[in-house]
Amino acid sequence: MPPKYFKTSGHLLVCQGQNCQARGSALLYRALWNHLERASLAYYKTGGTVRLTESGCLGACSSGPALCAYRQREGKLEEGWYAAVDFPLAVRVAQAVHEGAALPEERKYGP
Repeated sequence: MPPKYFKTSGHLLVCQGQNCQARGSALLYRALWNHLERASLAYYKTGGTVRLTESGCLGACSSGPALCAYRQREGKLEEGWYAAVDFPLAVRVAQAVHEGAALPEERKYGP
């Protein structure tokens, strides 16, 4: 039997590098994971479409926790890189990814 395929709208990465962890990224990851499950936004929930992964360094070491969102939108790869991410911002990014809405501009950095 082949593995089950889950359709996703996008992917969120939460940095777990040493500097980001010192600024609370492990707690942010767990809180965001719990939120995605409770709100049925997690890709494996009925109606959910968002993947969440811990990552290595995302390059905002002095301004962590860092979060990266990426998705296909209008046939192109769209990325949003965020520094000094708190839980409310992470939730807004996740909701935008799920809905296909514009990513928040607040605390963006990078490409």
